[in-house]
Amino acid sequence: MIVRADASVATLLEWRDHPHVAAGKGRPGQGKRRHGARGKDRIVKVPPGTLVYDDAGVLVADLAAPGDAVVAAKGGRGGRGNAGFATSTRRAPAFAEKGEPGERATLRLELRLLADVGLIGWPNAGKSTLIGRLSAARPKVADYPFTTLVPALGVVRRGDESFVMADVPGLVPGAHEGKGLGDRFLRHLSRAAVLLYLVDLGAPDRNPALDHEVLRREVARFDAELAERPSLVAANKADAHRDRAAAVLERCPHAEIVSALTGEGLERLLDRLFAVVGEARAARPEAVGYVRHVVRADPIRV
Repeated sequence: MIVRADASVATLLEWRDHPHVAAGKGRPGQGKRRHGARGKDRIVKVPPGTLVYDDAGVLVADLAAPGDAVVAAKGGRGGRGNAGFATSTRRAPAFAEKGEPGERATLRLELRLLADVGLIGWPNAGKSTLIGRLSAARPKVADYPFTTLVPALGVVRRGDESFVMADVPGLVPGAHEGKGLGDRFLRHLSRAAVLLYLVDLGAPDRNPALDHEVLRREVARFDAELAERPSLVAANKADAHRDRAAAVLERCPHAEIVSALTGEGLERLLDRLFAVVGEARAARPEAVGYVRHVVRADPIRV
């Protein structure tokens, strides 16, 4: 059984729905000293960025790039046929050796999205509307919290340039402790080169001027290194709540004031995103996979 990262695969849904996988069986030996056919390898294709854990919760492999692979379970060694026991006095022994059973493994697969820009904000900040406006992604948009239940990826294109943006479920205060849905999905941003904090100008129960600081604090409590990556701040819903934009700019002078609904300010935001993504890509090393090698006890055959 081989688990291999393949760029043609986007999700782990197939293995969630069909979790039991088996490799091909070997065939018995045949007459005229012929060996039986070996069992065929089974390749389990997963998206690049997949982490493989064993049943003890130990990271077995980080399949970061296409082609990275790990042998999850080996097939059993075949037994010797009766010809292997023939001697000068026993030309046709009537017994043979059974083959060994193959290995079994229980694995947990976890996908961490490979995105250039990670989109972070409170529920109903307009993240799904923004990614739908900037890319061909069509996430669900509605006026109630936690409309986004699973991460969404969108490719943002402009001329010959492009980058991948990831939209994760909205955070709530205490997300780093598991509150809401954010803690389950913040790990998807661990490979993002740039973070885009989306502030909601229309939030009735929060101060938009402080939202960026609170969001960044939640990310830092989850992963301090993630919070230190290049980031931009955008204040959304300027079409309906422009009067609150001044307070945001006073607290965060470099924030962009935008409206994902009308498109206001998005060209300027894209200019900055493409620039910072280009700088982050130039400074970021290539993704390197990791495989933990285990030395197995190999019984001596007598």
